[in-house]
This record gives sequence, C-alpha cells and structure tokens, in this order.
Amino acid sequence: MSLGSFSAGLSGLNANAAYLAVIGNNLANLNTVGFKSSTATFADLVSQTLASSSANPAQVGLGVVPGAVSPTFSQGSIESSGDATNMAIQGQGFFVVRTPDGTAYTRAGNFSLDNAGNLVNPAGHFLQGWTTIDAITGLPITTGTPTDLQIPPGQLYPPTATTTFRTLTNLDSGDAVGATFTAVADVVDSLGASHPMTVTYAKTGAGAWSYDVTLPGADVTGGTAGTPFSIGTGTLTFNAAGQLATVNGAAPADVALTTPTWTNGAAANALVWDIVDAVGNLSHTGFAQASATSSISTSGNGAGRISNVSIDPDGTIQGTLNAGQSVVIGQIALANFNNPKGLAKVGGNLYVSNQAAGQPNLGVAGTGGRGTVFGAALEQSNVDMAHEFTQMILAQRGYQANSRAITTSDELLLETLNLKR
Repeated sequence: MSLGSFSAGLSGLNANAAYLAVIGNNLANLNTVGFKSSTATFADLVSQTLASSSANPAQVGLGVVPGAVSPTFSQGSIESSGDATNMAIQGQGFFVVRTPDGTAYTRAGNFSLDNAGNLVNPAGHFLQGWTTIDAITGLPITTGTPTDLQIPPGQLYPPTATTTFRTLTNLDSGDAVGATFTAVADVVDSLGASHPMTVTYAKTGAGAWSYDVTLPGADVTGGTAGTPFSIGTGTLTFNAAGQLATVNGAAPADVALTTPTWTNGAAANALVWDIVDAVGNLSHTGFAQASATSSISTSGNGAGRISNVSIDPDGTIQGTLNAGQSVVIGQIALANFNNPKGLAKVGGNLYVSNQAAGQPNLGVAGTGGRGTVFGAALEQSNVDMAHEFTQMILAQRGYQANSRAITTSDELLLETLNLKR
C-alpha cells in the first residue's frame, strides 16, 4: 500500500490551517484603519505517474500547497473622523511616509501633528509631500522630490500685498445728475497693514458716471492728513440695457491705478481694478435699482498664524489664518504601482516596494490614475465579515476532510498489517 495518501492528507491539513490563519488575520484587523484583507489560493503538488495501459497519463497527485496569499485592494468605506489632519484616499494610490528604514507606503491616513508640527502617523513616520510654494501662482511646486510635510506651530506667516480688487456694484440709473455713491475696499501693503480705499462715483449724465479712487492722505507719501489722495480717475458709461458700455471712453477693461508709496515704509503696491473677470463678466451695472455694492473681493492678506487646516481633493493643504484668510502650506504626495499586490507588508499598516510591485509612481492626487483625498476622514478596513465567516466554514470542512483521509489511510494500513495474523 502507498503511503502517499498520508502525505497528501497532511498537506491538506497544512494548507487549510494556513487558510484559517489568513481568515483569522483578516477578522483580527476588522477595525484597522486602511487595512486590506487577503485571500489565499491553493496549488496542487507534483503528480506521480503510474503505469497504465491508457493513452492518457495516469497520474496521482501528491497533495496541495498554499499557492498565494494576496491582498485585495478594494475600496474601504470612508468615514468622517472630525480630525482635520486625518485623510483618506478614494481610489488607487498610497500615502508616502519616511521611516528610519527608508520609504514606505500606507493606506492608513490617521496622521497628526507632532511637537515640531510634522504630519506623522501613530508610529511617528513622516508624511511626504511638497512644501515649496511658487511665488507667482501661490501653489506648491510638485516637480521635485517630496519632503516632510510640516505645519510649524505658532509660525507667523508673512503678509501678501494686495494687487487686485473687484467690486460688484450697481449704479442707479434713476439718480439725478450730481448724485454720488461710494464703495470701500481694504488694501493690504507688504507689511500687512490695511488701508481703506474708497471708490467715489458721481453721476454726470444719463447712463454716465465718473469715478475717483482715493486713499487716506496720511497713509501715502506726498499726501496730506485728512485729505483723500487720488490714485485713479475716469468715467463709466452704460447702454440702454444697463450694461457697462465703456470704461474711460473705451471698451470695458481692467484699470491699472497709480502705484501708491506708503509712509510706513512698505513696498509700493501695483493695484489693478478688476472690471472684467477671466470669463468676461463685468463688475458694474446701471439698472434702475438703488446704488449698492453687493460684493467686494481683494487679493492679499495680512500676517497671521494658522488656526485651522483643511485638505483639498488634490491633496493641497490649506491653512486658515486667524485673520480669516487662507494660505497654501503644501501638497500631499501619492504613489501608485503597476502591481500593488506585489508590495510587501512590514507591519504597522505599511508596505514597502519591491521588484514584484514595480517602481513607485509619485504624483498629485487625482492625476495619473491616482485617487483623490478626503480630509478629516479615514478609510476603514475592507474586510467583509460575512465573506470571511463563509470562507472559515469552507476551510474548517477542508481541514476535517483531510483529517478523515489520514485516519482512513491509517485504518487501511492497519488492515494490511493484520494480513499476517
């Protein structure tokens, strides 16, 4: 009698025990942030070819081995956490962290600030991204190597001088000639000081107005305290439909004002009045409604400290200053792989890259096949409890069946030994 049935049954016990270990690990991580469940597959061992008169091979298998244990990178549910520095990825990709052993990757976005203002995971590993801000666009430069993302506590962010302002204003077509209306916008200089800028409109005729843009004389070099200092004058006209027809006698266009020099030593501001926005919308109307300014917007902000942070879908970290303005702090880097199932788990919700996974492709969220980022949220484990319990039953039955094969083979061997009696 061949003893192959013993080894085949034993291999079945080992394989199904390994399967139960995978299932147990999945269930143990049911509430682990960003955890990805694994599945086990089996492969048969080499088969023994027997002597046979059949034209087809007569082969008897020698058992089974675990073929592969692969993570399943399906999307876990995303739940709000209420913590501004938490984040979750919707779609493909991994957060990049710097560890003492090198770069690692994770789906767990339970980051927080350490005592130096670095964004770190619970193990103290540093979240990576880009922190250099383009002086022109005000956006992070994402072409270099990612570095530690930091929000320094208590740091006083420098002011940004005002360069443009826009008012959405209606000038009443029913006003008498000589009627006036004013709108006030605050201008911030390079030192962060605020200066009230007044636009005074005076009606000069049917559908015709003049304007005078002034600053307090005491604030401007060459001005006189108590006397408005003019930095721009001109005219506006409206057509019969109340639409802005001309600005300074020409087609509506933005107006460049005289650059004021400040008495407090701040750098001169080059100011532009935004009359026509990027999509062609005009800032002024001349309808038969009371003169009013419905909206005032200006660029620039004063110095301030960050009181709150938020994370945009593209991974941009925005800081809200205590003055109410927002500044861009940095941008989170995401990595994706040709074969994420090839990544090696190293514990602590971390993966490391290897040849099987391919090279990490770093970039901005929402580009290159990478998912988007949800701020103040966490991705939960993707373990399906019902599925795991079902697989547990199958693994248990497989283990039981193989144990029966071993006991049956033992009984057959005993019968063979009893032939001598």
